[in-house]
Amino acid sequence: MKTQTLERMESNVRTYSRSFPVVFTKAQNARLTDENGREYIDFLAGAGTLNYGHNNPHLKQAMIDYLSSDGIVHGLDMWTAAKREYLETLEELIFKPRGLDYKVHLPGPTGTNAVEAAIRLARVAKGRHNIVTFTNGFHGVTMGALATTGNRKFREATGGIPTQGASFLPFDGYMGEHADTLDYFEKLLCDQSGGLDIPAGVIVETVQGEGGINVAGLDWLKRLESICREHDILLIVDDIQAGCGRTGKFFSFEHAGIKPDIVTNSKSLSGFGLPFAHVLIRPELDMWKPGQYNGTFRGFNLAMVTATAALKKYWSNDTFERDIQRKARIVEERFQKLATLLSENGMPATERGRGLMRGIDVVSGDLADKITSEAFENGLIIETSGQGGEVVKCLCPLTITDEDLLEALDILEAAVKTVINR
Repeated sequence: MKTQTLERMESNVRTYSRSFPVVFTKAQNARLTDENGREYIDFLAGAGTLNYGHNNPHLKQAMIDYLSSDGIVHGLDMWTAAKREYLETLEELIFKPRGLDYKVHLPGPTGTNAVEAAIRLARVAKGRHNIVTFTNGFHGVTMGALATTGNRKFREATGGIPTQGASFLPFDGYMGEHADTLDYFEKLLCDQSGGLDIPAGVIVETVQGEGGINVAGLDWLKRLESICREHDILLIVDDIQAGCGRTGKFFSFEHAGIKPDIVTNSKSLSGFGLPFAHVLIRPELDMWKPGQYNGTFRGFNLAMVTATAALKKYWSNDTFERDIQRKARIVEERFQKLATLLSENGMPATERGRGLMRGIDVVSGDLADKITSEAFENGLIIETSGQGGEVVKCLCPLTITDEDLLEALDILEAAVKTVINR
């Protein structure tokens, strides 16, 4: 394949093209095709951006129809028919059935834009600077969001400029299986000499994606909400990767029955891979002055069109949700078997996740790389996550067919067995 121009001109910051060094030309649902005509099953899905698959025909037709009618594509934050339809659909299909009441802030097109807006609004609303975040959390790489992101790889890229305004506390399970890390948080809040500045907000992922598919227990999340309420702290759920159905429900926090004060969404929000993000805010917290937080691409109407189509197609009833959960049980069972197989061969491994956001922790980043590299050679695109890349991670499209799902799991199993026998 002709990769010389790409290798010569693209910055060293690139990552995925190093793991999957082929030139892709087209895609459909869970399959990618390279320029030699070889097909690959996609267990990466744009790092969770393509929950509805590549080139979803329902969303694509909505986009084509809109463009053909000369619909407004970019409108800053002016009112448009596309925006109105999106907000009405979001309210009717997502908010009302879940008993939620949020204002919608469109801050710009990316997840880190949403996180920046969320933590800044929390500070404005509460008049405090500190944001509590958690070990292994990932919330973005712009300076405000980076302050809440744990991995040194990202934090060291500031060139020595210190990140500010956040305090890290242990995530659920960080101190071991039987330790409730919220005991520590609550003690600090109640101890005037504990050294913790009372935070404006707490930001949390219910399942840490980049951090290694670390799953917060439902009781832990409920207690976290209770602590925040008791101490007048805003609860911010970062649902950028775990949202839009990834864990088996539209919002990942639904499993715990909690209602965050602020929610950030992006990635699969447009449904088609188009940049789109929003921040959901309890109405009384909407303290922004006009234009106080903005972004040129906060009015990307084309993304709103495909987002509306996705909501109407997949979230009008619970059929899609139940199908995600059914497929999740298949992946969970197969991943558990692979973890057992690795462990029985002297390579300790564990399975974890929620919904179709699952991983196998093989402890070693080198071992995980060997497994994913072998899988790629046999037609499966799958990535790793965790602080050392030690977790083999499933982020397949939620719309993947059973045939592709089972074939992909067979490829992964064969890759594991090959690595074991080397």
